[in-house]
Order: sequence, then C-alpha cells, then structure tokens
Amino acid sequence: MAKIYKLKKINKTGLSVPQFDEARFSINYENELNSAQYEAVSAVEGAYLVIAGAGTGKTRTLVYRVARLVEIGFDPKSILLLTFTRKAAREMMSRAAALLDNRCSMINGGTFHSFANITLRKYAKSINLDPGFTILDQGDSEDVINLIRAQLNLAKLKKRFPKKSTIFKILSLSVNTERDIEEIVEQDYPHFFEYADKIEDIGKIYHAYKTQNNLLDYDDLLVYLKEFLESKNSASRSLLSSINFVMVDEYQDTNKIQADIVKGLTQLNNNIMVVGDDSQSIYSFRGANFKNIMEFPKLFKNVKLIKLEENYRSSQEILNFTNYIIESAIEKYPKFLFTQKVGGELPAIISASTENMQSRFIVDRILELREEGVQLNDIAVLFRSSYFSFNLEIELNKANIPYLKFGGMKFIETAHVKDILAFLRIAANPKDIVSWFRVLLLHEGIGPKRAQQIIDEIQSSKINISIKPDAVLSKKYKDVIYNLFNLLNKIYTLKMSPTEKTELVLDYYKPVFKSKYDDFNKRKKDLEIFLNITQNYRSLDSLLADMALDPPQDSVVGLDEEDKEREYLTLSTIHSAKGLEWHSVFIIHAIEGFFPSGLAAQSLDSLEEERRLMYVASTRAKQNLYISYPMKIFDRQNGITFSKPSRFIEGVNEDIAEEWLLEDEY
Repeated sequence: MAKIYKLKKINKTGLSVPQFDEARFSINYENELNSAQYEAVSAVEGAYLVIAGAGTGKTRTLVYRVARLVEIGFDPKSILLLTFTRKAAREMMSRAAALLDNRCSMINGGTFHSFANITLRKYAKSINLDPGFTILDQGDSEDVINLIRAQLNLAKLKKRFPKKSTIFKILSLSVNTERDIEEIVEQDYPHFFEYADKIEDIGKIYHAYKTQNNLLDYDDLLVYLKEFLESKNSASRSLLSSINFVMVDEYQDTNKIQADIVKGLTQLNNNIMVVGDDSQSIYSFRGANFKNIMEFPKLFKNVKLIKLEENYRSSQEILNFTNYIIESAIEKYPKFLFTQKVGGELPAIISASTENMQSRFIVDRILELREEGVQLNDIAVLFRSSYFSFNLEIELNKANIPYLKFGGMKFIETAHVKDILAFLRIAANPKDIVSWFRVLLLHEGIGPKRAQQIIDEIQSSKINISIKPDAVLSKKYKDVIYNLFNLLNKIYTLKMSPTEKTELVLDYYKPVFKSKYDDFNKRKKDLEIFLNITQNYRSLDSLLADMALDPPQDSVVGLDEEDKEREYLTLSTIHSAKGLEWHSVFIIHAIEGFFPSGLAAQSLDSLEEERRLMYVASTRAKQNLYISYPMKIFDRQNGITFSKPSRFIEGVNEDIAEEWLLEDEY
C-alpha cells in the first residue's frame, strides 16, 4: 500500500483571491485534476512556485491553468508561457485549445530565446539595436572566435592554447552565470589559467565584432532582453503593461540571466507561476543555476508553494527507490512521490564480473522482454557518458537488435545545410561576415587570404550586393565572383518567397555540392527536407530565426534503410533522456568514478547534481528498472582493477531494491 503524503499549506499569499463559481466553467476542473493540480490550476493572482515531481502531470497542470485563465476572461495575449523548447510550448497551446477552444492558441508561448528575438526586433530602436540583426548559432560563434584566435597569432605560444569550442564555452558560461572569465578558467580549466587574460581579450574583440556586423548570438538575445526590461523606458513599460500573467516551465533549468528576465517581466504585474522540480536540475554545464528554484521564494513577495507528488508514470516500487535516492539530497524541497497504480516489481541492482558480461545481460534481458510483448521502442539503456555504451553496442549488433543512440549530429549542424543557410543569411544581412567567409571559401581558387580581401571591399562598401554586379565588379574579378554576386543580388533585391530564394541558391550550389561531398547522394535528402521546411515561411527573417533558435534535430545522413525500422531500442545519455519515459529502463556503469564521475567528487555541488542525474534516470522507468555495474574494469595504468558500486546504490535496503549476481551458463 503506497504511503499517502498530505500536502501542508504553507507560505500563504495573504491576497484576497476572487471567488469563481465553478459551475460557470465549461470544464469541471476540480473533477478532472487531483487536489494539488487543482490548487495550482485555480491560482489566479500572486506568485506561485509549483514543485512538480517526475511524472506528476506538470504539463497537464499548465495546460489546464491556461484554459482556466482564458475561461475567466483574461485576454489570451496577456498570458506569457515560457518554455525551453518550442515543441513544448506548441504542445501546451494545442492541448489547451483542444481542451477549451482556439483562444488558447493565441497566448504568447515560446522559448526564452524566441520571445527575446520577437521582442528585440519589435523594440530594438529603444535600446539602440538594429532590428535586422542576424542570429549566430554555436558553430558560427565558434568560427568567429577561431578567426579572432588566428588573427592574434596565438599559435606561436609555447604551450597549447584552448580550442575555439572551449573558448566559446568559457565566454558563454561567463555571460549566462554572470561570473568572471578568470574565475571560470580557474575552476573548470585550470591548465589554461595563464591564458585567462588572452581569453578575456578574445571576448572583447568577439563582442566588438558582433556589434560592428549586426550579429547576435544566443547569449546576446537574453542579455539584450534583460537590458530592455531593466531600461524602464516607455517601450519596455508598453510591453510589461500588456502582460498579465507569466508562467515558466522547467524553472530548475534557468540560468542567472533567465531568472533576472523572469523578475523583469513581473515588474508591473506580480502574477508569476514557475513550475519545475529541484530534483531534476542537471544542466549546470550549460549555465543552469540550481539556486534559482531554491531561492525563488526570496525573489518574490508572499510566494505560495504547491507540490505535485502523485505520480502517473511509475510503479510504487520504482517510486520507493527514487524517493530513497533523493532523500539524501542536502538541499531540496522535501517530497514523497506516490501512485495509485498497483502491481510492480522491485528495481534490480545487477553486479556483473566484467563490462562485457554487463552488456550480454542487457542483450539477454531485452530479448526476454521482447518475447514478453514489450516493444523495443519501449525500452531504453541510459548512461552517464556516451562512451559507456561502446561495448554494449557491439553486443547489440551481434544479436541483431536495432538501436538508435541519441546525441549525434543535428540536422542544422550538417555542413551542407549550413552552406545553404549562409547564402540566405547574406541576403538577410549583407554585413554577416561569418556567412561571407563560408560562401566564399566554397569556391575553387578562393582561400582565406583572397576571401579576406573580398570581405574588406564589402566592408568598405566598394562592392555590395544591392547593385547588379555589372555596375560594381571590376574586371579583376573572375566569372566565379560575378556569378556569386549575381545570385546574391537576385535573392537580396527581388521580391520572392523564402522557397523561391532557396531554389535559386540550390541551383547555384548544386555543382559545388557534388564536387565537395563524396556522399552527396545521401546528403541531398537533407537539402530536399530543408526546401520543404521553407514552404512553411512567408519571410526570410522568420525562417532564419527559427533555424537558429529552434532547428530540426535529426539529419538523414548516415541512416541506412534498415536503421529506419519503426522498432528500435533507445540508447541515450541521461541528459538527453530527461522528459521521456519507457516501460523498461537499464542504467549502466553505476560505479564510483563513472557515476558519479571522478571529477564530481571534488565538489559537493557537483556530487549533488550527480545524485539528481540518478534520480532523473530512475524516474524514466514505468514498470522495470535495472541498474547494473561491472565489478572489474580495465584501467590503462593499472590494468584490470576492482570497482566500487556507486554510492547511490550501495547498501540499498532489500525492501527497496533486490540484488542480482550474474553467472555464466556452461
């Protein structure tokens, strides 16, 4: 029998909340929700922190609250719902519309970055910003940093200087956490500490470069939005007066700037509801700040805390195990997940003599589950780091079990798609030097030096794409440059749809594409997909903004026909699995030094995040949970050594989980 935990009502707002006659609503909210969900949904004015445990109907709660606010009579456009993916926002809005009516699809819903993009383009001039800015994705930002790195001639240094991706991470973390670059380098990259001042110099040049060329990266979108909200000018007051209610999903994943933005959005109307789970805060490497959700009650007056603890996903046996894991967390909102579901088995902790035996056990158990009627699509193997699954992948291939591993190349990161986007981005912003470099270097006979000479002439306005090439190009330019400028002039000056512009680019790009990529036959499918995507857009700016902020995730390159079987096993890092669920879940390599990682042991905060990672992984399981570890591992220096089970599973009471010891059949 599941323990029933009664919610204590604390932190009362003291506000006089208007009473509504439930009979007037078309939806019976009280009947369709549990008591805690209904408390959150029926909240109107004031500040609310909803701690939603894993699988407790967080999305359902937000959807019903949107519907209820609209039913009460509030203008849908005055409701702002901020999420971490556009997909999540669209899902909530469509579900709310299906629940009530189409008014719910008119609310302001989107990611922090997409909201920032729309807001900044509308109010750009009030903070001295050109509304025609281009958004750099991470790859573009790294390319700019690499250019600056090369110009500073850092290759001559006696010791290794950090790569462009590392420099970008340091600069981005500094912005998102509002910490000094020197502090970040000292803590996370101490071997580069002597270069902290040079990394700071690169950061300054990078900022100036973006300003000069009307470029904004992801971090800039948040920085400028925060600046706009804090400006308190007439434009920002106009925006704030139009927002009655702010709701934030997955608040535990916010960084320092996003928390400041949430505070800034509620300056006029203190009607804020954030929903999240402190126990699922696992993205500190992206700059997410665990303290945001813990300190939310201090940011706003009279915050009311509501806990969602009834779980609709997992068996009570699995919930008992997850409750056990998080119970030892040092800083948390205490909660006890329970379910009305009956029938379940204890989670199993499996000790295997070697990593290969661990892999063979998983293969055997997957085949057994398959025979029991569990589809491969409903089974996942989760791991702390991507390389943990290499041995398992070999065994899965031997057993002919199809699988997909998540965390691979994204559609928008493929070189050929980025090539096409570069042409279109120049048409949208002729100052986009990053895209100019990419496009020029595609052409045979143009190297970095020649490309820079052409760009110098573009920047000095000696040549430009707004005038036909006959009028601006001298005889020194070969046909290749003439043809390029002829194309860019057309897509810049002629009134055409994004699809028509893309078709012109594709026609021009085709011979370059075939000569550059040996596997162009596979890659051309991505270009066809991209062309189809453009048909959903009326303006080039909106297409490019979405490609930067909310791109399609998967590339078809590298996927053979047999990989596209409808049924496949999921292999995934825990970070990529957050928000998903499966009938049966395997968590592998649960040993000290691996999970938690060796680096995490150096910091209490990091160790606590590792505990939350185990909690997230375990709460993905609905019916079966298997946690395994090899007792012997290979170490380069010491050869075969004995491992120690993860502190998160060591000594677990037999009422919470049962232990399995694997034996080979002879």
